[in-house]
Amino acid sequence: MRLHKAVRRAGSLRSQVAAAVTFATVRPLAGVLPANRAGVVVSRRVVAISLAIFGPPLRGSRVERVDQLVSPDLRVRGEWVRGPSGTTDDDAVILYLHGSGYAICSSRTHRGLTTRLSALTGLPVFSCDYRLAPSHRFPCAADDVRAAYEWLLSEGRDPARIVVAGDSAGGHLAVDLISRLLQEGWVAPAALVLFSPLLDLSLAGAALRERVRPDPMISAARAARLVGLYVGDHDPSTPRLRLHIDGRSGFPPTLIQAGGREMLAADAVELSRRLGALPGAVCALEIWPGQMHVFQALPRIVPEAKRALARAGDFVVRQLDIADRDGRAELVKEA
Repeated sequence: MRLHKAVRRAGSLRSQVAAAVTFATVRPLAGVLPANRAGVVVSRRVVAISLAIFGPPLRGSRVERVDQLVSPDLRVRGEWVRGPSGTTDDDAVILYLHGSGYAICSSRTHRGLTTRLSALTGLPVFSCDYRLAPSHRFPCAADDVRAAYEWLLSEGRDPARIVVAGDSAGGHLAVDLISRLLQEGWVAPAALVLFSPLLDLSLAGAALRERVRPDPMISAARAARLVGLYVGDHDPSTPRLRLHIDGRSGFPPTLIQAGGREMLAADAVELSRRLGALPGAVCALEIWPGQMHVFQALPRIVPEAKRALARAGDFVVRQLDIADRDGRAELVKEA
């Protein structure tokens, strides 16, 4: 079942100004940076500085680094994040998967998001540092995400008390993780929360949408080159990269949020359609008018960021409560 939750309120003036400034500054810079190691290094610095300024972590939050060898060729890297209000339900956890084209960001750059999710839900967040392109190509990031999930289970976590969340490329990794778990007969996590998820690694749908309205941050062609650093010589249409989820049963309740100004809104709509068509699955889609890619990470300049994160936090808490009460997760329609 697919539920489209239209966010009727138009984008705020501040978000419109932010999008215009981004279009005039960030998009031209993204267009001239080469899609190679040197360009990635510069992009990492620019994004890290931008997120630190416009989406800093909440003061008083606690961060604990993790670097653990789990097999001869796999390590779990990341950090436990706890918001300033502390955690009230430490037997449940959010596994967070950051985005930015498999090449740019980290758990550190995303502390603004993870500390706020922890504060809103009262849950600890494990933010996974998967290996990045171009040094590490497919399937390194996906393998690291799987290792992190299995590590949580080995630490005594119940799948019914785990929520998986991610943005952009992290959304692709999240859906791949759950699809593989179900394919192998594992129990799925309690819920899935996706911010501006990437679905089509060829960026074909994004390119079509961009013809109508350019994305303020980056062009589809440039984004495809960045993603190509991870995909390498693999065909983007292969089942794992294409996210072959048709016919899967057991997918958890899912919330997808995307911005109306971003090209990946096309991917959010298509992913919502595909998830909503799965046996017994339910997916709620929110398209926020006037908003940019992963606007939830920019609370200092986009007022809608706080409202969207609050809705995501409420969704997480509700699904865990339902899973606790009924032994299974199901989507609760908002009144």
